Order: sequence, then C-alpha cells, then structure tokens
Amino acid sequence: MKLNGLLRLIAGVFVLGAVVLGATVHPSYNYFAAFVAVNLIQSSFSGWCPMMALLRRLGVQE
Repeated sequence: MKLNGLLRLIAGVFVLGAVVLGATVHPSYNYFAAFVAVNLIQSSFSGWCPMMALLRRLGVQE
C-alpha cells in the first residue's frame, strides 16, 4: 500500500476507534478523535503531517 492510502487508513481507524471507545467506554476518548481531526486540518494547510513523517522513516513507498 502506498503512503497516502496508508495514511488515510490509519486516520480512519484512529477516528473510528476513538468514536467507538467514546461511545462505549468513556467520553474522553472523543478528545483523541478531535486531535486526529485537528492534525488532518493543519496538514491540509501546512502540507506537513506527523504520521507521514513517521511512515516515511519506516520506509513506506510514496
């Protein structure tokens, strides 16, 4: 899987997991979903994403 596809998969799993945990375990997990959303928004403006930097270091192909 390429970098952009993997990034979208990871973001989706994080948000979905946080929403499910927020609904079933404790509402504070919704802050994690908000954190992921804020990172996605800032990366759309700045062009830099912490997860992309990590995936590149791990050797994921562009």
